[in-house]
Amino acid sequence: MPLLGCIADDFTGATDLASTLVKNGMRTVQLIGVPADGDPVPDADAIVVALKSRTTPASSAVADSLAALAWLQRAGCRQFFFKYCSTFDSTERGNIGPVADALIAALGCGFALACPAFPTNRRTVYQGHLFVGSALLNESGMENHPLTPMKDANLVRVLSRQTDGTVGLVPFETVAQGADAIRRAMTALKEQGRRYAIVDAITDTHLRAIGQGAASHALITGGSGIAIGLPENFRAAGLLPTLADPGALPGVAGHAAVLAGSCSRATLGQIATARGQIPMLELDPLATPDAAQLAAQARAWLDGKLGAAPVLIAASAPPDKVAALQDRLGREQAGTLVEHALADIAEAMVARGVRRLVVAGGETSGAVVTRLGVRSLRIGAEIDPGVPWTFAEGSGPAMLLALKSGNFGAPDFFLKSFTMLEGSR
Repeated sequence: MPLLGCIADDFTGATDLASTLVKNGMRTVQLIGVPADGDPVPDADAIVVALKSRTTPASSAVADSLAALAWLQRAGCRQFFFKYCSTFDSTERGNIGPVADALIAALGCGFALACPAFPTNRRTVYQGHLFVGSALLNESGMENHPLTPMKDANLVRVLSRQTDGTVGLVPFETVAQGADAIRRAMTALKEQGRRYAIVDAITDTHLRAIGQGAASHALITGGSGIAIGLPENFRAAGLLPTLADPGALPGVAGHAAVLAGSCSRATLGQIATARGQIPMLELDPLATPDAAQLAAQARAWLDGKLGAAPVLIAASAPPDKVAALQDRLGREQAGTLVEHALADIAEAMVARGVRRLVVAGGETSGAVVTRLGVRSLRIGAEIDPGVPWTFAEGSGPAMLLALKSGNFGAPDFFLKSFTMLEGSR
């Protein structure tokens, strides 16, 4: 019976969380979308339900999250986790606050911590302010995000604008004292009537202490970093055995490809590093604002390109081009155009024998796995922090997928991803 039930607001974030749990000893399966009532419960210690709810209307995000929670409760999970991005991606009206409010009400727990810190990927929280490296969130490039521009680094203020509850802070000085001090501080905030506590964290040691301090909490919210402290709670309770390889995956033969839709700095850098190293097609949605035509260009280019080396097709663009496309089509329509085109291209890749696929970007990943009919991902070895290979099953052929958050990965990510798989051709 699963121990931890997780709800993630996008597909790459779900994979990031699942990878963190595997690294810390939990066999983890990611499910795509809300499971049906009759769907079997996977043989896993943790289940992550991946939703595409980060940028949907808040009412839809709440409904899907509650449906996922109800299924996870029926599956027997003992603790629940609401996962959002380590850059707290959300609009002024949510969706982090509305979804967390609904989960708290459904669980009757009255309180939850909120900690998006992920020090391994240089996301830290200090005095309630979120940093990306040495920059405040609103000076990190996230202020230009096409769907969820983050203009404020103060998470107490950001979350307060999204909930009718009140938000407190467990500051660094308390966190540095360890799990008991963190537990006491959160209990005090709950007794004061606070619904949330933003919790500072700068190192993985802090995250482990926070996890220990929240061992009895029904609901935890945050980025994947906070999950590193949770498996040990189950081990300490005698519920989680120590496994030699919780991320073992079967080998899959086939062609290799990368599909990039993210416009983040990290993904643009990864495309630049791969340029000239592997066959690459860079699509221009501004010049061709038609999903069917973009997909046709890609299909024509793919013929004869697939072979021993991976190929890369990208629809990523710098902020000025993204802004120009949004001005021309509208923000929502611009995003939909790219998602539909890349989903069509992914389908064409699989039809041509691609069985090892890297997808860059949360919205892109959601569109691709939906189109391919993927229903579950068993989580395997990590390529870079937060991005593992996974074994994907569903209505189509079994394949290996890596779903990369746009902001994640080293500059050579696209190149080294497939080097890891050379033994499983």
